[in-house]
Formats: sequence, C-alpha cells, structure tokens
Amino acid sequence: MTRLELSLPAGDLTALRFRIRRLAEDRPGTYRMLDASGRILYVGKAKSVRTRLMSYFRAKYPDDKAARILHATSDIRFDYTPSEFAAALAELRLIRQHRPPYNVAMNRQRGMMFLVLTDEPAPRLLATQSPERHPGRVYGPLPSRARTSDGARVLTDLLALRDCRGNAPMHFAEQGDLFTEPRRAACPRFDFGTCLAPCAGEVSEPVYQRHAERAAAFCEGRAIEPVDRVVREMSARAESGDFEGALRWRERFEALEWLLAATTRARCALELLTFVYRDPGARGDDRVYLIRQGEVRGGWPDPTTPLEREAFNAAVREERTRAVAPIHQVHPDRLHERLLVMHWFRTRPDSWRRTVKLEEWK
Repeated sequence: MTRLELSLPAGDLTALRFRIRRLAEDRPGTYRMLDASGRILYVGKAKSVRTRLMSYFRAKYPDDKAARILHATSDIRFDYTPSEFAAALAELRLIRQHRPPYNVAMNRQRGMMFLVLTDEPAPRLLATQSPERHPGRVYGPLPSRARTSDGARVLTDLLALRDCRGNAPMHFAEQGDLFTEPRRAACPRFDFGTCLAPCAGEVSEPVYQRHAERAAAFCEGRAIEPVDRVVREMSARAESGDFEGALRWRERFEALEWLLAATTRARCALELLTFVYRDPGARGDDRVYLIRQGEVRGGWPDPTTPLEREAFNAAVREERTRAVAPIHQVHPDRLHERLLVMHWFRTRPDSWRRTVKLEEWK
C-alpha cells in the first residue's frame, strides 16, 4: 500500500502554469492568490508579474513558502501598474483591505522596533514590533530590539510608569472613597520607587498623566529631563566613592542617550520625506506623487500640458498650506505606508534624484 506523503494541491497547477505563461506579461503589478471559495490567501507585487508568478511553480513543496502558498491556491489573478513603486502602494492597499492569512505584518522588515505611549487612563511606554496593536503615540522605527527595550525600561522606571498588562484595573487616588478597604500595589515596583502604583490609588490621575507627558516630551525631543536626573545621580555616586552605583547609572545614561538619538533620527527621516516624486513608468506612463512626512497624499499622471501642470501645481500649493498632525500621531494603516516609503527611498538612491521639495516645486 502506497502512503501519500504530501497533500494534493488545491487547484490544477498545470492549468494555472499554462495560463500564467500565456497571459501574464513582464510588467510591474500585483497578484492575488485565491482559494476555492474565492478568499484571498496572499497578495504580492512584482517588477515583472510573469517572471515572479512563474517562480512559484519552480519552488519546492513543502520547504519553500512560495510552494506552500501555491499548493493552497485554486486561482491566480493579477493587475498591472505603471511602475514598481505603484505596485508596492497597490500591494499595501490590498493587504490592508483583505488581510490575507499568508501576508505577515504587511510584509514588514523583521527586527524593526517602535515605542508606543498608549492611549490608556494610565499610559504605558511599550517597546514593540507591532505598534498597530496598541493605540497611542508611535515613535520609530528604531533599529535595535534589545536597545529599544533597554531604553524603554530605563525611561519607564525613571518616570515611574506602570508596566503591567493593559487591562489591569486602575484606581487613582481621587477614587479612594469608592473602596472600603485599603488597596495594595500589584507588584513590588512601587516599593522599589519605580512605579507610581495607579493600580492601588497611590497617585492621582493628573499627576500620573504629567509623568506620561514627560515620557512623550523625551521621545519627541522636546525635553531631556530624565537624562539630567541620570547625570546627577551618576555624578553623586562617583563623588561619594560608590563606583558600582555610578556604573549602573552610567549604563542607564547610555540607554537613554541611544534612545534619544534613535528617536531623533527616525523623526528627522520622516520630516525629510516631504516632496514631489516623479516616478518613471515601465512603459512611458510616468506619474508624480505628492508625499508628506512619508505618506502618499496623491498620485497623478505626469503633467505635460499647461492645464495638467496648473492643476497639479494647485494641488501642491494646497498641500503646502494644509496643517499636518504631529509625526507621532499616525493611524496604523498610514504607519505601514510610511515604512514602505522610507524603505523605498533608503534602498533606491536614484529615486531621491527624482524628488523636489514642496517649497521648491515650480
């Protein structure tokens, strides 16, 4: 009796391969892998749709992810775009719309970290790779998981912010008359002096919020008060001969110094991503994109006639006068777009040469 080692493919791979060979073209675009019910399993983009899709049929099952996706696929559909950049934007929109199971975290680069100051009655400062899971003010991307976590730990302890689970009940001092028995802090951090213990009514909500705002001011480069405290403590320990204590405060200083530099670089990088980008089309269908702080505000065919140029110039003027929200106030969907734009221009120097600052556009 022969035992079947591998599961059978969901669709007719021979027929799918024949259709791709005959119909797909070597043009930029997006593609969608569908199961038998029509549900989108995976969304991808390619500089050459035909070449990319044909590579799936050469992948080895079950070792390669591409082969596993193809094995679960009953149908493949694709659409062309003017350029690879347009394909990347279209892929992102499709992923946001359909949330395919084989697309992981919008295909984000691994290792990328963020700080999030959560929108909670008692905010927390989180170091996370998934900021979209935690509504709040977002800072990053930051390059090192370990150093981001270390910096967040030091800042959290210095400002005595809580680090417990998000759904932990909070009882501020002004709510004391609601409870007949005294409450105790849920963890020893209050005894160590590294948490204000909003869970036990040891702090009022306004006071806790002021501490959280000091964390925001540090992450946004508006204040470096936590660094000043660390320097004072480090100097006091050294002057008293407590060199081990001075070394511990020195480590905290280095963690905060790195975090301040990393958040500043991320903020400056996003500020620089404000311009008009001329994107050459694969077949002469060039486009222009209006990008503000890494977010694509709109795309138009490259204006060639006087009327088209005047219409686009009006769009640029309007964008220049429009107020923008602070960089840290970003919707999760827009966050992924920022990351895409940052990665695109960081890895493609030629694209930078086709950008013009909004204030210099004529």
